[in-house]
Amino acid sequence: MRTIIFYEKPGCQTNARQRKILGDAGHVVVAKSILKEPWTQDALHRFLVGKSVAEWFNPAAPAIKSGQVDPRTLDASIALEMLVAEPILIKRPLIEIDGQRAAGFDLAWIEGCVGGSLDPRRVAAAQGCSRPLEAIPCPDPAGQPGQGG
Repeated sequence: MRTIIFYEKPGCQTNARQRKILGDAGHVVVAKSILKEPWTQDALHRFLVGKSVAEWFNPAAPAIKSGQVDPRTLDASIALEMLVAEPILIKRPLIEIDGQRAAGFDLAWIEGCVGGSLDPRRVAAAQGCSRPLEAIPCPDPAGQPGQGG
């Protein structure tokens, strides 16, 4: 059993399913809001190491879906500035296990940290946005416009 720090968008159905998978496997999951965390570029970058800049971004974020932001055109420093300023753009969940960090619900990485205790069928069902075709993003739990996705 591990303690897993899980940065999520509160109210996200996909993140809720992912948390449940981890909890059902016997781990203690400490959920935190990715939107309310006081991110610094350095702290956030620790979750993103080893991924391309485009992989740092949540493809379901409204600004990404609309084409307003194209992560493929950004360098790392500009991307980090944007992500810190608008955490809704961050690929989620951000996960920390025993001091190791990653962005996204990556089964191989998680199992490497926890010892292979997750059901791959449940994990596959908990990938991607629960509402990928919705024109209106998920509601923001705090009621602030522009925070869906």
